[in-house]
Amino acid sequence: MRVTVKLYATLADYLPAGSRNNRLEVDVAESAAVDAVLAPFSLPAKLTHLVLLNGVFVPPAERASTCLKDGDTLAVWPPIAGG
Repeated sequence: MRVTVKLYATLADYLPAGSRNNRLEVDVAESAAVDAVLAPFSLPAKLTHLVLLNGVFVPPAERASTCLKDGDTLAVWPPIAGG
């Protein structure tokens, strides 16, 4: 199945060369879990602060058991500080 992975801010550095607009369409196994989809990007766990599946937050404890479907979008943001 095909899903879209979007990595924002400093996480965009983990996308393969040639990726455009902080996004990449990837082929993954049917019912692949969030963690399995993100594994090939080698994202440090401390930097995967906010993970959204089709705009809905996926807590860290649920990322190994939350499965994606064809056409889903997974978006990831690092912790952001500001003032």
